[in-house]
Amino acid sequence: MKHAAVEPAITSEVVAAHGLKPDEYERFINLLGRAPTMTELGICSAMWNEHCSYKSSKKWLKTLPTTGPRVIQGPGENAGVIDIDDGQAIVFKMESHNHPSFIEPYQGSATGVGGILRDVFTMGARPIAALNALRFGEPDHPKTKHLVSGVVAGVGGYGNSFGVPTLGGEVNFHKSYNGNILVNAMAVGLADADKIFYSKAHGVGLPVVYLGAKTGRDGIHGATMASASFEANAEEKRPTVQVGDPFTEKCLLEACLELMASGAVIAIQDMGAAGLTSSAVEMGAKGNLGIELDLDKVPCRETGMTAYEMMLSESQERMLMVLRPEKEKQAEAIFTKWGLDFAIIGKTTNTLRFIIKHQGEVKADLPIKEMGDNAPEYDRPWVEPKKLPMIEASSIKAPADLKAAILKIIGSPDMCSRRWVWEQYDTLIGSNSAQLPGGDAGVVRIQGQKAIAVSSDVTPRYVQADPFEGGKQAVAESWRNLTCVGATPIAFTDNLNFGNPERPEFMGQLVFAIKGIGEAARALEFPVVSGNVSLYNETMGQGIQPTPTIGGVGMLKDLNKMATVKFKNAGDVILLVGGHGQHLGQSIYLREIEGREEGAPPPVDLAKERKLGDFVRSLITTSQLTAVHDVSDGGLLVAVIEMALPTGLGVNLNKLDHIQMFAEDQSRYVVTCAPENAAAIIASGHAVQIGTVTADPTLKIEGSIAISMAELRTTHDGWFPNYMGT
Repeated sequence: MKHAAVEPAITSEVVAAHGLKPDEYERFINLLGRAPTMTELGICSAMWNEHCSYKSSKKWLKTLPTTGPRVIQGPGENAGVIDIDDGQAIVFKMESHNHPSFIEPYQGSATGVGGILRDVFTMGARPIAALNALRFGEPDHPKTKHLVSGVVAGVGGYGNSFGVPTLGGEVNFHKSYNGNILVNAMAVGLADADKIFYSKAHGVGLPVVYLGAKTGRDGIHGATMASASFEANAEEKRPTVQVGDPFTEKCLLEACLELMASGAVIAIQDMGAAGLTSSAVEMGAKGNLGIELDLDKVPCRETGMTAYEMMLSESQERMLMVLRPEKEKQAEAIFTKWGLDFAIIGKTTNTLRFIIKHQGEVKADLPIKEMGDNAPEYDRPWVEPKKLPMIEASSIKAPADLKAAILKIIGSPDMCSRRWVWEQYDTLIGSNSAQLPGGDAGVVRIQGQKAIAVSSDVTPRYVQADPFEGGKQAVAESWRNLTCVGATPIAFTDNLNFGNPERPEFMGQLVFAIKGIGEAARALEFPVVSGNVSLYNETMGQGIQPTPTIGGVGMLKDLNKMATVKFKNAGDVILLVGGHGQHLGQSIYLREIEGREEGAPPPVDLAKERKLGDFVRSLITTSQLTAVHDVSDGGLLVAVIEMALPTGLGVNLNKLDHIQMFAEDQSRYVVTCAPENAAAIIASGHAVQIGTVTADPTLKIEGSIAISMAELRTTHDGWFPNYMGT
């Protein structure tokens, strides 16, 4: 085996800089039976890091329910796939781009969107919707405004240019994200159910083809950086952030879909984290094949790139494919037409070796299975999170000034309108958007009156207080939000954002959140079909609030039956499904008015969740309701205000105490109906009347206060534009 004459010495410091622990490096040496080359060390660093191998979470992810009557493909591929009838399938996934977005917010978030779009169209689906879940530090932290501005611009800049509507998401602020923001991007695509493309390679001696944009030096060690905590010098990692080009990606989408239709594709994998390394290893390892690459044939946009740099570059808008040889000329013509590179850079073999050649030398010769699906797997030590005591709601006093309290809550950073954010996104491109951001779920038309609903949900303060209940709640709220528009929930993707798994207390948060997610998914028959784990989200030892984001997908068979949050008619009866709340622990009221983040979160009764959700959905599908909204952050009163604000209508509410107004008990909905339908709904035993919709644009609470909707709207809409100075 011939190696380069001069290579840097591999010292313990070099190994540590590659993110490998001494015992992992020892394992790698024993596997090889010799010292590695630098290129081999780089490949091992990429494939064995947390971001690519899931070595700390794999044990627990295996406990989640991943199958169901509509599941075509569960976890393990580029994205999950579900059946939506009529020979059609939905392909979807959510992934994080947290560390890059903190270092370089525009490109970090933009390439996060680009990467997740590639995951979807790699499987043969045309993207039809995007969502994003964003978490930032305290608004008055010196970096927050800069990060908000850059991330929102990056998400919009890429998604808008690529041509996919952004239909939903979340934006939250908390001091735990001061040094480590979260950018979770979700993409949803439509495909023919019998034309799904996979990454598992087949056949020996077949061409391995490089497709798309040229390779540069951007993003080298991106996956390794994503698998480590931040220290004080985070900004110095800017060269590890990728640079995106949405117009090239749009061409790549069209070329890939055209190529797939030609019958040329045997296997295809996007070059995401760890670039050429991970895409080649995953295709070969899944297919029990070896891969041999000649890097002299890789299209590069920079001169003098080494094998190490080419293998670890995370330049964007690139794909790797195993091609049917007889279709080579046809495939090349398609990519040439779209102005993209097409290069045969290797072949499949029967050796189970991953061999890299460059300038006539073998730069790497590795066992492919051990690099890929047989990477290390750990059972990290964990401690069970301590249970916080329940706070007696009666011990929390009513506000001295109720009007001031209401205005403070709805005008706070976490509860104000996100219109400033989503108006920077193209929400209408494609002309199939049936429900825009600002409601419980986005809705996109598929065909005729068939549509799908999409949502993104998690309440990090609940997960921090009780990871098990918080995990359950995140799944339940996603399921509930899909139900609110009349959709039948089918499956979800997740993005599990946590701290350092080598610290038992943080590993305990991950373990119990996954247990809660699994319990809710089973009870609601709502399986997880794809996802991403993002660990080491901490800076200088300070971890984020655990944030397991849930991206749900459901189906509406008839768009004419779709529900919205908006009040429709003066005189409609307002009903509360699920009863009055009595839980103020970890509530927005407790935090914003009392200044306390304390107590246990509201528990989730999954049997009740299922029963009431099915009940509300049945009312929607039989056209008995005129508006629907779930009760979540801020409680009942906030839900009612959010239903009135988009309209010129007001509300008269029955007498309520502050606990009933602001409690955040789960499994509850506010619905409206015509007066003639109210009695039958109430007779079900699931609903009580709490007021009426009025033509007078005022919020009135019996025996209490009256606030004009204009004042509420000004307060609710004003925080974001005022904060951003627009």
